[in-house]
Amino acid sequence: MSALLGKAGRTAPAAAGATGAGAAGAPGGRLLPWGARRAPGRRRTGWRAFAFVLPAWAYVAAFYVYPLASNVRMGFQDYTVASFFTGSAPYVGLANYRAVWHDPQFTRTVVNTALFTAGSLLLQFAVGLGLAVFFRRSFPLGGVLRSLLLVPWLLPLVVSGTVWRWMFYNDSGVVNQALLHLHLIHQPVPWLVSTHMSLVAVTLVNIWVGIPFNMVILYGGLQAIPEQLYEAAAIDGANAWQRFTRITLPMLRPVSLVVLTLGLIYTVKAFDVIMTVSQGGPANSSQTLTTYAYQLSFQQLTFGRGAAVGNLLILLAVVFAALYLRAVRDQEGRAR
Repeated sequence: MSALLGKAGRTAPAAAGATGAGAAGAPGGRLLPWGARRAPGRRRTGWRAFAFVLPAWAYVAAFYVYPLASNVRMGFQDYTVASFFTGSAPYVGLANYRAVWHDPQFTRTVVNTALFTAGSLLLQFAVGLGLAVFFRRSFPLGGVLRSLLLVPWLLPLVVSGTVWRWMFYNDSGVVNQALLHLHLIHQPVPWLVSTHMSLVAVTLVNIWVGIPFNMVILYGGLQAIPEQLYEAAAIDGANAWQRFTRITLPMLRPVSLVVLTLGLIYTVKAFDVIMTVSQGGPANSSQTLTTYAYQLSFQQLTFGRGAAVGNLLILLAVVFAALYLRAVRDQEGRAR
């Protein structure tokens, strides 16, 4: 017991000296935290990091957050041309949404949007998957041909839409001329002047634009499937169709879900192709929600109703984006 007390007595002065040395700048002899000496440096590092991030946040706030908030607010206002001069845009609650809902054109526009989206998604995915499976095998100039198929996706949509509009002309369009020479039709098809064919025309153009995107993503997913699975299935006697349905499709399910979700978001908000090819006509037969919002805002000059339709599109995009994030999260969970 005395030995322990003597040892404690000897170590106490040393500990007191260490305390005094460590707390030289501390009032009352209290110990400072270890990080307190580096706090100014850390603050400087934090300010530098904030300075680097600030331009990106300013860009997002100026070009995304502010327009989005303004559009949401405008959807609840009676915003017309007079509002630009008077500065007055009274709040009308849900009146804009009710006016859009009771508009006879709105129902047809929703149906057109659903048909345009469903047709584009199904054919883009089917053709893109077929091309991805085709390019999975090695053959001469396969890489060059695969690169050329990316051209529709790389071209500006205004350029693609303008070219397709020329191609769809009744008398001089290359589409009708090719179909006539192949004896598939007996007279030119009025692609852009018929209320029954205009939606088909813009859907075909959108399919042509979206096929490369589907092909590239699905091709990357196919590259991740081990070749040994196909070899083992072939040894067990599985034919090509059985290998495709029992191996390729199940293994591509996560990638396919991501491709379809992204394609759904891009297709619902498609605007350039429709406005360039058909401008939503004739008689609003190829009108979708995006062109309908444009018509309300910039042709009828009822900005409040146009903003209301735009808010509906934003809501759809948010829902589909949430589905996309959930699909990505599930895919990452399975990978782990």
